[in-house]
Amino acid sequence: MSSAVKSDPNCIFCKIIAGQIPSMKLYDSDKTYAFLDIGPIAPRHALVIPKYHGAKLHDIPDEHLAEILPVARKIALAAGAEDYNILQNNGRIAHQVVDHVHFHFIPKPSEKEGLGVGWPTTKPEKEELQKIYEELKQKL
Repeated sequence: MSSAVKSDPNCIFCKIIAGQIPSMKLYDSDKTYAFLDIGPIAPRHALVIPKYHGAKLHDIPDEHLAEILPVARKIALAAGAEDYNILQNNGRIAHQVVDHVHFHFIPKPSEKEGLGVGWPTTKPEKEELQKIYEELKQKL
């Protein structure tokens, strides 16, 4: 069953999709839109978005997510990026600024350019990991 495209008239990304705000469009299909980021953290930084409006990943129907990674892959190949990040944030404390699901393609041309990421690993007890595993497995 197909989900109709949903939009929000107050959303900047919905306005870009509708052509009300100009963008440097890289890709456009029935369900997906990609364009250069106007505040890039590296050259060729692009955004890939579903045309279906939703603030968080779990708000978007699967069929509207199906092209996202293939399009990001095409942009990575076109950009000639050997090293890059694909980033998607959900919620303010997770660094989401625009409340429309979007995936960043961010080239990492050097240690200084591109996305800087910290990875604060922890060492949970095996019993705690087992408990989490069982909970998630049951809900999936």
